[in-house]
Amino acid sequence: MTHHEHEPLAGKHAAVMIGPLFEDLEAAYPYYRLQEAGATVELIGIEGDTSLKGKQGVELTTDQAAADLIADDLDILVIAGGFGPDKLRTDDGVKSLVRGMHAAGKPIAFICHAGWVPISAGIVEGRRVTSVPAIADDLRNAGAQWEDSEVVVDENLVSSRRPPDLPAFMRALIGVAVGEAEPVTAG
Repeated sequence: MTHHEHEPLAGKHAAVMIGPLFEDLEAAYPYYRLQEAGATVELIGIEGDTSLKGKQGVELTTDQAAADLIADDLDILVIAGGFGPDKLRTDDGVKSLVRGMHAAGKPIAFICHAGWVPISAGIVEGRRVTSVPAIADDLRNAGAQWEDSEVVVDENLVSSRRPPDLPAFMRALIGVAVGEAEPVTAG
C-alpha cells in the first residue's frame, strides 16, 4: 500500500464543531477517523479552550472558537449532532465560518441535529440533505430536499442521520475531501 492510501487526507486541516451536550460518538468518531486518514484535526466551538460534556458524559475541550477561524484555515468541517447544534446555530462566528466554507466549496459534513447549523447559516436552499427525522421539516422549510438515507452527498455537503451511519458518513466525506466525484442519484 502507498502512503497515500493510508493517509488520503495528509496535509489537510479539519475541524470538528461541538456544542454543549453534543452526541458523543458524532464528535469522537470523526475526530479520530480524520486523524487516522492523515488530517490535522482540531475541536472548535462557540468559545476556544472550553471543556464541553457530551450527552453520554464524554468531555472534550475546544481548541479554538469558530469566530477565530476563516474558511482559508480549514479544508474540512464536521458538525456533530446532539443538543449542541441548537446553541451553535445562534453564534455569529459559527454561521460566518460555515458560510465562508460553503462559498469556497469546501466540504461541510453534518449529522443528526447538526443540520440546524447550515439552516441558520442559510446554505441549504435547493440542496439534497438528510438528518435525524425530527428536523426534516426544518430542513424542508429552509428550502432543502430532504431524504431518508444513511448518507447524502450534494457537491460539498455531506449529511447523515444518526451514529450507525457514521462509517458511511466518513467514507463519503473523505471521498469528497480528496475530490472523488460521487455518483449522482436521481431525486
